[in-house]
Amino acid sequence: MLDKIKKIKKQALAEILQTDSIAHLEELRVAYLGKKSEFNLILKGLKDLSAENKKTVGPKANQAKKEIQITLENKLSDLEDLQNVEKEWIDVTLPGKTNKIGHLHPLTIVQQDIEDIFTAMGFEIADGPEVESEFYNFDAVNVPEDHPGRDMQDTFWISKEEGREKGSGTVMRTQTSSVQVRYMEKHKPPFRIIVPGRVFRQEATDATHEHTFHQFEALVVGKKVSVANFLHIAEIFFSRFFNQKINVRVRPSFFPFVEPGFEFDISCTNCEGKGCSACKNTGWLEVGGAGMVHQNVFKAAGYPKGEYQGFAWGFGLERLAMMKYKINDIRLFHSGDIRLTRQF
Repeated sequence: MLDKIKKIKKQALAEILQTDSIAHLEELRVAYLGKKSEFNLILKGLKDLSAENKKTVGPKANQAKKEIQITLENKLSDLEDLQNVEKEWIDVTLPGKTNKIGHLHPLTIVQQDIEDIFTAMGFEIADGPEVESEFYNFDAVNVPEDHPGRDMQDTFWISKEEGREKGSGTVMRTQTSSVQVRYMEKHKPPFRIIVPGRVFRQEATDATHEHTFHQFEALVVGKKVSVANFLHIAEIFFSRFFNQKINVRVRPSFFPFVEPGFEFDISCTNCEGKGCSACKNTGWLEVGGAGMVHQNVFKAAGYPKGEYQGFAWGFGLERLAMMKYKINDIRLFHSGDIRLTRQF
């Protein structure tokens, strides 16, 4: 009987290991361990054996049954794993499917680039309200009460009652210069700040003008600050921003909050100052306005008149983005057209 058990076990293990079908494996289980199987009949016949034979044959029969059961279970697990692999088979030669991700708006990219460059030069970033008081938007920065910039044609007024106290009106800020006095009221020189932010002008829109746009303001105040400091900082900034050597020049101009005031140009980023259609063959591109801070602005902030000097300068972020990315219409920035942002 021991030889028979050994023979059945050997044959069962061989057939189980060779099968490649779950259905066939089930047939083998029934054939070798089922109720009508030869092996099961041997197990049932153990009761008829002598006590001495039971001690010998019994353990061998149970051990053989256990080995067959373990081999069946392991083989079933292997076949199921193989079946799952075949179901989840991946053709690695197929092109991958990329996930759609969001894109930063070009104005966000430009603002972040500006902030990175200036903070690396030791500037702090300041901010202020977009809904501003008439005082900080006009009076504190030395804009006269009869200045055309205060008219309805240029300013979005929220409140402007007749007979009001001077400076008590409320406007959508027309310039980031409104943050200058707000910052100086809480800080003492020397300091260097930049003020990026959104501003509003009531004007007709076209390819180069928009009623809502972004400005950038820089303010440096100390005991010995000059136009030379401005030129040096401006050249460093524009050279880093455009990743090429940029020269800066100034031309006399007038702005109420600076004296002297000037407009500044940079060497053409397209032709490097040699002259092309982009700069109308002048070699220069007009960028923004600047000047030495008017002493009346320091006075409005509570500083002693004549004790400090400083310069302020600014430009439109849209203007800079249009130059850097060759965008020809300012209205695209606020159109909501995702075809624009997908390019960045």
